[in-house]
Amino acid sequence: MTNLIVVNTPSEWKFDTPDARVVSAWNYLTDPEFNTMKKAKVFNLCRSYQYQSYGYYVSLLAAARGHMPYPNVMTIQDFKSKAFAKLISDEIDELIQKSLHHLTSENFTLSIYFGRNLAKRYDKLSSRLFGMFVAPMVRADFIKVKEKWMIHSIAPISMKQVPEEHFGFVEQAACDFFVRTPRATHKKNYRFDLAILTNASEKTPPSDDVAIQRFIKAAEKEGVSTEIISKDDYNRIPEFDALFIRETTSVNHHTYRFSRKAETEGLVVIDDPTSILRCTNKVYLSELMQKNKIPTPKTTILHRHNMNHAKKVLPFPIILKQPDSSFSQGVVKVNDEKEYKEAMEKLLDKSALVVAQEFMPTSFDWRVGVIGGKALYVCRYFMHGDHWQIVECDENGQLHNGTFDTMPVEDAPAGAVELALKATKCVGNSLYGVDIKQVGNKFYVIEVNDNPSIESDVEDNVLGKKLYEIIIGEFVNRLVARKVK
Repeated sequence: MTNLIVVNTPSEWKFDTPDARVVSAWNYLTDPEFNTMKKAKVFNLCRSYQYQSYGYYVSLLAAARGHMPYPNVMTIQDFKSKAFAKLISDEIDELIQKSLHHLTSENFTLSIYFGRNLAKRYDKLSSRLFGMFVAPMVRADFIKVKEKWMIHSIAPISMKQVPEEHFGFVEQAACDFFVRTPRATHKKNYRFDLAILTNASEKTPPSDDVAIQRFIKAAEKEGVSTEIISKDDYNRIPEFDALFIRETTSVNHHTYRFSRKAETEGLVVIDDPTSILRCTNKVYLSELMQKNKIPTPKTTILHRHNMNHAKKVLPFPIILKQPDSSFSQGVVKVNDEKEYKEAMEKLLDKSALVVAQEFMPTSFDWRVGVIGGKALYVCRYFMHGDHWQIVECDENGQLHNGTFDTMPVEDAPAGAVELALKATKCVGNSLYGVDIKQVGNKFYVIEVNDNPSIESDVEDNVLGKKLYEIIIGEFVNRLVARKVK
């Protein structure tokens, strides 16, 4: 892999970096050598990334040539977004406060050179921001509001903006970066490289360690190399052919950013960003199911101006759901007017809209796993004890699951399986878990989940290792199809 440092004029790069070649933006854009170069990392240090500037086209054409641009066009757009800066600030808030708590001023500027800052105490913060806004040199401005630090703005900088007293550090940081040990090469030639995103500290991950190892073995059998990655590996996404997210997803979260970046970089990704957007919002799902005439419990959408509407169309008890609720959290059952009013006030403080749904008491929920439009497994998730949900959260915040059983797809009620396939077809073509209620001989979709649980000795109880092979096989089929194109 060739490292290219692209600047407006080569004289701007004042350092000796033997592991990187310095070229002008004009040469990179016009010289046939770079158009036909097979593998390259392009470190774009042009003076401007404005739309249709040299800097913009360097990143745009690098992507078109199959090179890895830093920053890429998506990151350039993110730099312009105040909302995205706030999202990042919220996501790494704990690290920001820990890193800057000693400062007495109201403003602070952090210069990040190839993932590092002159002051070693800011290395962790610099590295995290570099992973989120992958550009060779970045300047982040922080402000303190009500005793709390937050990102005010973050933007790439060119050599023209680097103080001369920083030159020595920049040269060393660049040299260290370019000679960094690459990802270990494999003894065996693999067809594809798959990244599996996990979170070791997550209490209820979608796959346990045993299941992850079974995915790895299934991939090995298909000639696919695997690497477990974490949220700190955002800037490494272009190194892979595919991304498998095995961490609970959310739109306001790094999992969505990983998915979006992977899709933009041309990777096969499960869960794809569209599925995450659609499945993690119950307001969207409710409208989607209604539009496509998918049977669901009677549902209405509430806001501050129609708070009393649900009581007119739904009998108590009523189920109230925060739109982005998961693991039965953010979902409450209200039995009377007093509970209804209290719950609505709390939910509307967090979201402009609330989902109200008819309560359907059952002893279990059907869960139908679907991948690529085909049913993969069927489970019955039973309610926990006398609780009305399959997961119960106690007063200490501990989660307790009900029991389960798993059956062959062909032994499950055809109505449940057919309804699951019909519901997922409206959402997309990925990996889903469809929750279904059965009342008599009728079936109702409760929700369609992206990022469904695939746990050892639960969902795989019938198919065993075949379950993992089918999912990995879906990645391989999609990767092969892209190659053929």
